[in-house]
Amino acid sequence: MSSHTNSTTTSGHAKRPRGKLRDSHINLSHGSGGKAMRDLIEDVFVSAFDNPLLAALEDQAVFSLADLARHGDRLAFTTDTFVVDPLFFPGGDIGTLAVAGTVNDLAMSGAVPLFLSCGMVLEEGLSADVLRQVVASMKRTAQQAGVSIVTGDTKVVERGAADKLFINTAGVGVVPKGISISAQNARPGDAVIVNGHLGDHGTAILIARNELGVECQVPSDCQPLGTLVAAMLAACPEIHCLRDATRGGLATVLNEFAESSNVGIRIHESMLPIREEVKGACEILGLDPLYLANEGKLVAIVPGASAARVVAAMRQHPAGEHAAIIGEVTATPPGSVVLHTAFGGQRIVDMLVGEQLPRIC
Repeated sequence: MSSHTNSTTTSGHAKRPRGKLRDSHINLSHGSGGKAMRDLIEDVFVSAFDNPLLAALEDQAVFSLADLARHGDRLAFTTDTFVVDPLFFPGGDIGTLAVAGTVNDLAMSGAVPLFLSCGMVLEEGLSADVLRQVVASMKRTAQQAGVSIVTGDTKVVERGAADKLFINTAGVGVVPKGISISAQNARPGDAVIVNGHLGDHGTAILIARNELGVECQVPSDCQPLGTLVAAMLAACPEIHCLRDATRGGLATVLNEFAESSNVGIRIHESMLPIREEVKGACEILGLDPLYLANEGKLVAIVPGASAARVVAAMRQHPAGEHAAIIGEVTATPPGSVVLHTAFGGQRIVDMLVGEQLPRIC
């Protein structure tokens, strides 16, 4: 977000006062590299994200390798871009998504999330108050997740060239020694676990877009999951697979596991934690809750003998209080996911084809 390069920086040693954004709306001068851009960066971003790694006022964040090594022996790195419509929805906003989503991608490797970058694409005419709200959500979610936003970039595009605000976040974390989590690790006899109600985020977006035409309240499940994963690993360091069920939902994640590990996966409709409001929304719109997006739900494959212990540990954490075993891994049919229905039948659960809901995250 630097006014002259691609880095958000500030300095704890700077003697001059920070700039002040005085415009009520973003204009092209805020992306010009001059004083207006510096005022935007210092007043909106630096004041919110200030931390020791930002304090050098350089064009990058510099980490101590020795400090990183204290967390583990491998680096995890990820990036994600967020274009959700609308920007604000029940239970969160694009800022909450940007931080939680990237933290969760790191956590799914077993990594301890540590640092994030933040790249903003702002449309000319965006309200400065809206931007401040989004940044405040990012700050709050980063604090909840125990991560620091240490570098970034800001661009402003002409009116109509973007839809208000897009965010890219990249993240760095460290994987502890002895942890080996991969979609290729599922084995017959393993248990399939989720940490709570499915489809909440997708339903919250539908509500925010007024596409349901009914009165109901389902907040998004958007939340960082790093500390939940840490609790799970403390209970069972041998977790085989982890993935957050975002776009494509539970069904897509399970198909990815089944294909990568060349195993079968069976889940039971009666065991799936899905709110009645979500089921109702899906019935109205002809959607399948197994494919609805989540932003605070993970799918874990763990050794069957450890499943009860993992679920017990998850239920002690706020993000896992509704954790449940929903199925098991089988040898056959390899590469397939089968749902046992509440009526005693079975059906194949395929990978999502196309897009149920666009601009979901």
